[in-house]
Amino acid sequence: MQIERTPIEGVLVLTPARFGDNRGFFSESWNRRTLEGAGVNLPEFVQDNHSVSARAGTLRGLHYQAPPHAQGKLVRCGRGALLDVAVDARRGSATYGQHVIVELSAENGKQLWVPAGMLHGFVTLMDDTEIVYKCTDYYNREADGAVRWDSVGVNWGVSDPILSDKDAAAPAFVQWQSPFEAGA
Repeated sequence: MQIERTPIEGVLVLTPARFGDNRGFFSESWNRRTLEGAGVNLPEFVQDNHSVSARAGTLRGLHYQAPPHAQGKLVRCGRGALLDVAVDARRGSATYGQHVIVELSAENGKQLWVPAGMLHGFVTLMDDTEIVYKCTDYYNREADGAVRWDSVGVNWGVSDPILSDKDAAAPAFVQWQSPFEAGA
């Protein structure tokens, strides 16, 4: 497992080894012992989510779940390609408001670890793109929230994305009060 640290504390890019031949490949996408052996201790995962976006240019985010139901997410692309984004929303963090953007694809096998306290979103680069992610807490409707996708300086590569009504109506980052605090 290749582990890359990013400029935002706690956000990691994990690339599992792939073993392939003329039939395809095998990859162990998650192994707690492997990561712990490399000094990476992620929280327990309690829920897996799977989403398909029919059209390239579909943007989902920036989403979060407020404490006490904040979620860490281990995100990967099962089919197609996407730009995955984590925005530091931890008040008091040295990187508050900054973001990491990583291309995840079925081809490159990269995964993004997005710890609790981040806003998360993605935009699809291909039709019929699948995103699969593990979560550290269960979905809670009352804790669910969103921040406007174009209010944190992310270059999504699209000017007119396909959005849900919720995402189109989300408040801008500067108008939003973060429920997250660094070190909490």
